[in-house]
Amino acid sequence: MQTPVNGRLHKGLVLAIACAAVVLLTVDLTVLHLAIPKLISDLDPSATQILWIADIYGFVLAGLLITMGSVGDRIGRKKLLLIGTVGFAGASLLTAYAPNAEILIVARVLLGAAGATIMPSTLSILRNVFTDPKERTAAIGLWSGMSASGFVLGPIIGGALLNNFWWGSVFLINIPILLVLFIAALLVLPESRNPRPGRLDWPSVVLSTGGVIGLVYAVKEAAHGGVDQPKVWATALVGGAALAVFVMRQTKLTHPLIDVRLFRRAAFSGAVCANLFAMFAMVAQSLIFSQYFQLVLGWSPLKAGLAGLPGAAASAVGGGALAAPLITAIGRGRTVGLGLGLGAVGLALYTTAGMESNYLMLVVAMVPVGVGFGMAFAVTGDTVLATVPKERAGSGAAISETAMEVGGALGIAVLGSALNSAYTAGLDVPEGVPASAVPAIEDSIAAAMQVAASLPADLAAQVVEASRHAFVDAFHLSALVAAGVMGLVAVASLVSLRNVPKVIEEEEPGDEPVEPLPTTR
Repeated sequence: MQTPVNGRLHKGLVLAIACAAVVLLTVDLTVLHLAIPKLISDLDPSATQILWIADIYGFVLAGLLITMGSVGDRIGRKKLLLIGTVGFAGASLLTAYAPNAEILIVARVLLGAAGATIMPSTLSILRNVFTDPKERTAAIGLWSGMSASGFVLGPIIGGALLNNFWWGSVFLINIPILLVLFIAALLVLPESRNPRPGRLDWPSVVLSTGGVIGLVYAVKEAAHGGVDQPKVWATALVGGAALAVFVMRQTKLTHPLIDVRLFRRAAFSGAVCANLFAMFAMVAQSLIFSQYFQLVLGWSPLKAGLAGLPGAAASAVGGGALAAPLITAIGRGRTVGLGLGLGAVGLALYTTAGMESNYLMLVVAMVPVGVGFGMAFAVTGDTVLATVPKERAGSGAAISETAMEVGGALGIAVLGSALNSAYTAGLDVPEGVPASAVPAIEDSIAAAMQVAASLPADLAAQVVEASRHAFVDAFHLSALVAAGVMGLVAVASLVSLRNVPKVIEEEEPGDEPVEPLPTTR
């Protein structure tokens, strides 16, 4: 079932709604980190509760994407988005006024569940509205660029609100935006669904949700406390086993939650992998940049957020303006390879960052990273969705976004761990620091700054200087590791996507197994 969309204006409004929704979701992934100090003061959560408050939104969002994508295919993507918008508004209100840490954790769970209904709905609606290949690529590219901009806008919005209001304001601001979004979606968005979806397989729901949450939890716990923790290995094994059983079950169902046979296609599997590793570098870069701007250069959260705007704008240009014509000119594989290669060059240029501000040089590095990743996300996202029949667009979108969530978690774990290890190894703790304070100083630059505040002025200045030097050196190493990974993925994308057609033809409706793509452009 597909409600028709008439005219450029109607399509433009659909795209605007989809972009606004995804920006709101990505802002909520980052905005809480700025609010945590005030939140701790008001609610007095334990250290464990702080971790759950920060991470549970992402866990639930990642775990439910596959399920909600399939639900949208069944009940209608517009209907699911409207339900999710109402749910997100209610959960935002509960989060803003949570009286204690326990209620706040529950509210964040509800936010993640609502977010999982919105994210695949927006992308699958675009897949059904923009049927012309060039328009579809440009639309998905702009959507990807706006999604990336949410990581930059989060600190800007959060910093502006927290300078004047209490911590709950960063969630309360969602409600008027969601009200406008709901009315616009109700009036503008077309409805589409799979006309023959089959029954929802609940064991598959449990297996996919548990498997993804288990793996993401294991990765994040490894980043927080190291890979030698028993709970890391236990949850990784349980999550991996659940996903293995899930995959086997999908091959035996008449109406699977996702069609795992799609991974036999080089176009689909190559695009999903490129998405995962591009997000691996981008999220870790955002985390490291936030610390560099605020803790090394001493900028406010608002100024640090504003500093990232050139990268966000470049991402929107790369995805929305450059990706579609480059596909026509050089093909999908070369466009992704070029984008990731540009990203690798930009990441390597971050090694020019030093102890003093050289913002112009950082912009020179930021722009190729933004343009390159914007191009790559646009082409890979478009390739995934174009490879999937329209009636299964929700499932296809969910697979792509789940890969990005897992990639983001891996980036924070791997590059974050590399950063922390290099920081500790390169730190020269000044003489005279109390032995009890050394472990905290060696733990992170943020902890070192807190310790320095309690030391005599001369010694505090030495601790700050040593920790800043160690962090900058560690930042350089992490940037080079990320650049190396992106270079390898660029080469892999050239190989895996080399035979993908410039124009991927629409699949015919139906539930038959997919056939391989043509091997010529």
